[in-house]
Amino acid sequence: MVGSELQNIISREGIQENVPLAPYTTFRAGGPARFFVTPRNEAEFAALVRFLEKRHEKYFVLGRGSNLLVSDKGFEGTVIYTRKMLNRIVKTEDGQGFSAQCGVLLQDLSAQALASGLHGLEFAHGIPGTVGGAVLMNAGAYGSEIKDVLRSARILGRDGQIREVPQKELDLSYRHSAISDGSGFVISAEFVLTPGDPKAIREEMNELMRRRKEKQPLEYASAGSTFKRPAGHFAGGLIESAGLKGTLHVGDAWVSEKHAGFVVNKGHASASEIYAVIRAAQEAVYKNSGVLLEPEVRFLGDFS
Repeated sequence: MVGSELQNIISREGIQENVPLAPYTTFRAGGPARFFVTPRNEAEFAALVRFLEKRHEKYFVLGRGSNLLVSDKGFEGTVIYTRKMLNRIVKTEDGQGFSAQCGVLLQDLSAQALASGLHGLEFAHGIPGTVGGAVLMNAGAYGSEIKDVLRSARILGRDGQIREVPQKELDLSYRHSAISDGSGFVISAEFVLTPGDPKAIREEMNELMRRRKEKQPLEYASAGSTFKRPAGHFAGGLIESAGLKGTLHVGDAWVSEKHAGFVVNKGHASASEIYAVIRAAQEAVYKNSGVLLEPEVRFLGDFS
C-alpha cells in the first residue's frame, strides 16, 4: 500500500522495491531495502518525510553510506536516497564560500573550493561522505572539523518543516550534532572559506591524501574509522594492544593490519561477519583495558 501511495509524492521512476543496499555503502555489504526512493528536489524530500511520519513508517535517509552497516536481512522500510538528485553547489553572493545540498560529495565540494582558490576544506578532500552526513556527525580529520567552516544549515525536521539553523545552534562537537539523534536531516549547508593560493591548497590536499594512503587501508572496503575516539585513548591503539591488529577476522571481515581502528571487507564479507568482528573487538578491548569502544559506524536493520 505504501508503494502505491508514494507515487502521489514523487514520480514512479523515483520509486524502486527490494533494492540491494550493498552497492550504496562503502562496506559493500548488506541486504535490500523494501522501498528505495529518490526525491528530485527538497520539496519532495520534505513531503516524503511528512508522509512517512504520518504513517508511522520506518525510513532512513541515505547519502554516500560511508558510515553505515546494513543488516544482511535488509531494511523493512523506506530508504530516501539523496546523493543522486540533491547535489547542487552554489557559490555564496560574497564569493567567499558555498551553499551545498545534502547529497554533495565532500570530495566534490573540496575540489570546487580548490578551483575557486578558497581555503578551509582541504581536510575534507579524502573524506568519502556527503555534506548531509558530514554536518550531521561533524566530520573531521587532521585537526579540522566541519564546524570550523560551517555558517549554517537548513534542517528538515521530522514534522516535515525546513528551518535554517546557525552553526552555533547545531551543538557541533566530536562526531555529534543537535540532530545526530535522528531528530532532523540536513537539507543543505552554507560554508564560509577564506581566499588562498590554489597551489598551496592543492599541495595541502595532496599531502593529506598521501598521509591517508600511508596509514589507512584505502585498498579495502570499509566505513573509515570503525570506533569513536574514547577519552584519553585512541581506538586503534587499544585494539592493537589487545592483539587484534591484522589477526581478528570472521570470513573476509578483518581488523586491518595497517590501521587497527579500521574493520575492513577484504572480499565478500557479509554484514553479519563485519558486525561479529566489531563486537569481538569491543569485547576484547574491554577485557584488556576496561574501555568500552563506541562504534562510529551506524547500524541499519536487524542484527540479532
